[in-house]
Amino acid sequence: MYYPPVQLHLFQDHVVLGNGLLNLTLSTPGGMITGIQYNGIDNLLEGEYKENNRGYWDINWSKPGHPGDIYDKIEGTNVYIIKEDEDQIELSFIKKWNSLETGLPLNIDKRYIMLRGCPGFYSYAIFERLEGWPGISISQGRIAFKLQPNLFRYMAVSDEKQRIMPTTLDREKGQVLDYPEAVLLTDPSSSFLRGEVDDKYQYSSDNKDNRVHGWICSDPPTGFWIITPSNEFKTAGPVKQDLTSHAGPIALSMFFSTHYAGRPLMIEFQDGEPWKKVFGPVLVYLNSVSDDEDPPTLWADAKEQMLIETKSWPYDFPVSDDFAYAPQRGTVSGRLLVRDSYINERLITANAAYVGLALPGETGSWQTENKGYQFWTQADARGYFVIKGVRAGKYSVYAWVPGFIGDYKFHNPITILPGSRIRLGNLIYDPPRNGPTRWEIGIPDRTAAEFFVPDPNPTLMNQLYANEGEKYRQYGLWDRYTDLYPNEDLVYTVETSIYQTDWYFAHVNRNAGNKTYIPTTWKILFDLSNVDDSGNYTLQIALASATDAELQVRINVEATEKFHFTTGLIGKDNSIARHGIHGLYWLYSVNVPGSLFVEGSNTILLTQSRGSSPWKGVMYDYIRLEDPSSNTQPSKHN
Repeated sequence: MYYPPVQLHLFQDHVVLGNGLLNLTLSTPGGMITGIQYNGIDNLLEGEYKENNRGYWDINWSKPGHPGDIYDKIEGTNVYIIKEDEDQIELSFIKKWNSLETGLPLNIDKRYIMLRGCPGFYSYAIFERLEGWPGISISQGRIAFKLQPNLFRYMAVSDEKQRIMPTTLDREKGQVLDYPEAVLLTDPSSSFLRGEVDDKYQYSSDNKDNRVHGWICSDPPTGFWIITPSNEFKTAGPVKQDLTSHAGPIALSMFFSTHYAGRPLMIEFQDGEPWKKVFGPVLVYLNSVSDDEDPPTLWADAKEQMLIETKSWPYDFPVSDDFAYAPQRGTVSGRLLVRDSYINERLITANAAYVGLALPGETGSWQTENKGYQFWTQADARGYFVIKGVRAGKYSVYAWVPGFIGDYKFHNPITILPGSRIRLGNLIYDPPRNGPTRWEIGIPDRTAAEFFVPDPNPTLMNQLYANEGEKYRQYGLWDRYTDLYPNEDLVYTVETSIYQTDWYFAHVNRNAGNKTYIPTTWKILFDLSNVDDSGNYTLQIALASATDAELQVRINVEATEKFHFTTGLIGKDNSIARHGIHGLYWLYSVNVPGSLFVEGSNTILLTQSRGSSPWKGVMYDYIRLEDPSSNTQPSKHN
């Protein structure tokens, strides 16, 4: 099929890139996306907004010792034509810092690319700090698009998460709930939305799943999609959660943020610390169908394009020397096996293990690593893995295995050179364990998804999740605990309880009325025979989330007595309030002297001791009691 050449039109305060399929208008020299003309629509973006508030890169940052974010829409001061021919145009919008300024001490090079025959455009940026520059903290960086609300009403984030969405006006007319992002729709323009709760965090997604999302206009049938072909430039690994699309209509490409992690994901730069990183490219993909076709088919086409883009990574067309092409990259392969003799005397294949490369650090540090690149894959059923397209540099090899607690780290860092292929051979992971399993609660998979998630308050529902697997996305589930346990806290009996129905997904505070929330204590009841008084038992506690929490452990004493173990104050991931089933992962191996147990009935008390808020608490991933290593009594599995 013939496609017309790409053309660049220069005007006094803007430029227009066109390829016969769409026209993209950018302000000069700022590089703001002011217009996208496609499928007979003059501008897919909201023209009622100012030109710097339609499509833009932005960043939130702060100075040392100055709390609170500074919000900066990244406006260029110079524009350069990097490449211009019939097949490709690439423009660069540069913002440089100098020591006479008080603003953001970063050099930022925003790039936009239009290719011949491609119904869309690419964008990426190079962030750079030079030696001697002042220290700063950066909390968020992204690209945001604000679409025409009278056109784009249908949002699609995944096969399951698709729906007609409220408008900004619908939200403004609604009732704000416990925090500004959550609104009860009282008089929406679409009557079937009345009485529902809308909250942008209900549409969050793990990085590994956030490959394509966007919006559909029904007349004329048009799709607007953000496609992320690789997550190498995102922070904190494959299970970091972040925003996608939400009411507005707004579509986001989130590169880094503190969402679902808190302070550990702030990018902190010391005075004089240099840094450079390429974010993107991501593709803004547009598609359309004829009037007699079903608009939701646009989603299927967008997913297909996502697969094409993913297979094409790393791209071969960005012109910047800072973007590494395929020949400049390397490959790492190997096989991960698990050694746990209490389960199997033979090595166990690490089926579906997540194996990745990130900057060298401590075991598990990848989940808070935020300055370098990360490269992840999932092992096959036999534990074999291949990580392709790795940028040159020094990395540690990290992994975690569903079904096993803890984190793996290869003993030595590895160095990737252009074109190199590193074969690691067999890697052996020894997960934390001190003895055979006495009993266990849950599945070690770093989420609380397997536990009991209640139905929401029927007056505070989002119908999208009424019959869908992500029931935990519903608003207000923190108060449903009090509804289910109005006077006494949760009690779990190992021999008879079932974690899918008897273990609440989040250990939250009790609503005592008058906006007062008090700590709660959960009890695990179990029987022991032939207690080894001189041995040491181990309580393995894996947490999927923690927010301003302190988890205290007591053994066979009242909750008012001194605790045996405490985590201390931990966590800022806010996953309870933001409808996430996990945040950062925490693992505690608690030594319990056998002298604390008795033959017969025993009780372990778990107290989340920090009150005052509905959102302070933890989510458990998995709990296991291990016998002393010499004890081989039969195990209980629940």
